[in-house]
Amino acid sequence: MADTNNSRTMPESQRLTSLDALRGFDMFWILGADSFVAAVHEMGHNPVTKFFAEQVDHAEWAGFRFYDLIFPMFVFIMGVSTVFSLTKIIEREGRAAAVKRVLKRGVLLFIVALIYSGGFTNPWPDMRLMGVLNRIAICYTFGGLLFIFCNVRVMAAVAAALLLGYWALLAQVPFPDVRPTPGGDAVITREAGFKSVDQLNMNSTVMIKGSYIQGVNLANYIDQKYLPGRKYDGTYDPEGILSTMPALVTGLLGIFTGLFLRSRPVPVVNTALCLIGAGALSAALGWTWNLELPVIKKLWTSSYVLVAGGYAAMLLGLFYYLVDVKKWRTWCQPFIWIGMNPITLYLTSNFLGGLGFEKLARRLTGGPVKAFFDAHVAAGCGELVSALVGVLLFIWFARFLYQRKIFLRL
Repeated sequence: MADTNNSRTMPESQRLTSLDALRGFDMFWILGADSFVAAVHEMGHNPVTKFFAEQVDHAEWAGFRFYDLIFPMFVFIMGVSTVFSLTKIIEREGRAAAVKRVLKRGVLLFIVALIYSGGFTNPWPDMRLMGVLNRIAICYTFGGLLFIFCNVRVMAAVAAALLLGYWALLAQVPFPDVRPTPGGDAVITREAGFKSVDQLNMNSTVMIKGSYIQGVNLANYIDQKYLPGRKYDGTYDPEGILSTMPALVTGLLGIFTGLFLRSRPVPVVNTALCLIGAGALSAALGWTWNLELPVIKKLWTSSYVLVAGGYAAMLLGLFYYLVDVKKWRTWCQPFIWIGMNPITLYLTSNFLGGLGFEKLARRLTGGPVKAFFDAHVAAGCGELVSALVGVLLFIWFARFLYQRKIFLRL
């Protein structure tokens, strides 16, 4: 039995190429591939292109589209990677070294996140303290420390407590109805459209609870009241204070998946099926929970955590089967290039300004070039060419870094 178990344990030297490919696939959409899909729709304007164009844009509030998977999948993948990286450090250097690694990386990533969001470009309070990279830093630090000191049962209990606790807070804790109109059932059913805290009645004495309306719910109220600096959505932030609770679980789901992959308790051929099956179960539970607690990305609701985590696990299972089991890797090579340098590409895109690689592409294909394609090929073709060049630019840059073994490690 001991020999069998050892044969199923993943060697430390073995790298999950499928994880790099999936990370690259995730970043592929963040860096500009969504603009290519949108440009195709602008040329076609048919039900098929409309469907795909909608999928590469976030749901306005409740609901789920493909693009709502991109951010949580990155956090999920980070959790999977945490298992392999920290296990190696613990075995070679001990827990203290692992803790130092987690804290150092978490702090550096948070500082980079502040710079990414503008740093000191604008005077206070026009500075954003929370954002995508900030949330990733927090999730990594929390998940990494929990992994170092706790076993699976404790981590599972923490995950359940965070999901159920967040639901209980949103559903049961009363908060002031900050809309300038009186509270009531007739009012609470429509969405708020306030972009400035000055437009809200923060002195309201009308108490409500169990509201999931955009801008009028407990998580948004806490941001309105206590989150300093600039909020991304005017009066609240989608990466705000309270919604960070369930986001931590997204990272933990990745850690559970990483533990499963590392221990490999089933033959390798069945590993992909287990991932896909577990992911399908998680997504089904999330959509069932949606009947009571809506799936909302901007609140990172507990139901959203299960849905997004389930889809991420299913995609990882598919990539694992194709890339690590069947060894079919030619098709995903660009994703591997991107996946080996996600932070570098993300920051480079931001530092290029505006739309990043898309903006650079427009400098090469805008103006007369765009007009030529629009006039001689088809209306909207110029934008399509610009979007395609943007995609090719960041793929080329990722390949350039990969070939020269330039990897940013915070």
